[in-house]
Amino acid sequence: MSSIVEILVNGLASGAVYALIALGFVVIFKATEVINFAHPSLLLAGGYLVAVLHDDIGFAGAVLAGVAATAALAALVELVVLRRVRAGGHATLSIVTIGVDIVLTVELTRRIGTEVLPLGDPWGDRVVRIGDVTIAQTRIAAFVVAVAVIAAFLLAFRFTSWGVAMRAAAENRETAALMGVRLGRVSAGAWAVAGALAALAALFLCVFPTPGLDRTTSFAALKALPAAVLGGVDSTTGALVGGVLIGITEAAVVGYQNDVALFGGGFAEIAPYLLMTVVLLARPAGLFGTREPARV
Repeated sequence: MSSIVEILVNGLASGAVYALIALGFVVIFKATEVINFAHPSLLLAGGYLVAVLHDDIGFAGAVLAGVAATAALAALVELVVLRRVRAGGHATLSIVTIGVDIVLTVELTRRIGTEVLPLGDPWGDRVVRIGDVTIAQTRIAAFVVAVAVIAAFLLAFRFTSWGVAMRAAAENRETAALMGVRLGRVSAGAWAVAGALAALAALFLCVFPTPGLDRTTSFAALKALPAAVLGGVDSTTGALVGGVLIGITEAAVVGYQNDVALFGGGFAEIAPYLLMTVVLLARPAGLFGTREPARV
């Protein structure tokens, strides 16, 4: 049986990374009311760029380049693909993102092949021991970086002109447009932010204890989608809370799977979706989601 403290720490670290991914889903939904099913491929693209560039420009340079390039790729998808079919409605746009995800994922998995690509991170397999608790340095780094990035995002969302424009667009797109908010810029900016968050999350999904980046890395984004949904797909607070809940749930299942008969092999893969289902049965809009007004 794993230490409760160790499970909690690992869960918080994983949850912080899931929160980064979930925040990407939420940002795009708030700006465009579209569920971005292309998010897994953006995550894979960011991780792949870091993996192939770190030998040439160093780890820090590769991370910066990967984040910037993935942000640009996400904005390009919005500009070239989604903006051309905007008349089709939100459901159509969400379906289009599935096609984008398939195209990008097929190309990236072709390039990766069967290899496992290291990202050249400076932490390696080093751990920190506090009493009987052993914590990987990568977990600590993931938590610290994720908290810092999320805090910076929330400050920008609250105090910058881009954040004000996004909040206005999320409240009422038609009124925001009449007040001079450029919805196209807001949408492209949201996609760029989501791409950057996905690339950063990919980094911490592919370091110790994970051996590196492979073609299945993008599946992690599918665990973050329940985090966004159970927290409320239009709530930034919900993305953070949902990510932490999913991370702790997954860590607890993995930590106790040998001690509880119910937690058989592979149960950790379905635990996020089971938690999401339970929450949605009680609160269909999610924990912090905006409930649609009912006309009676």
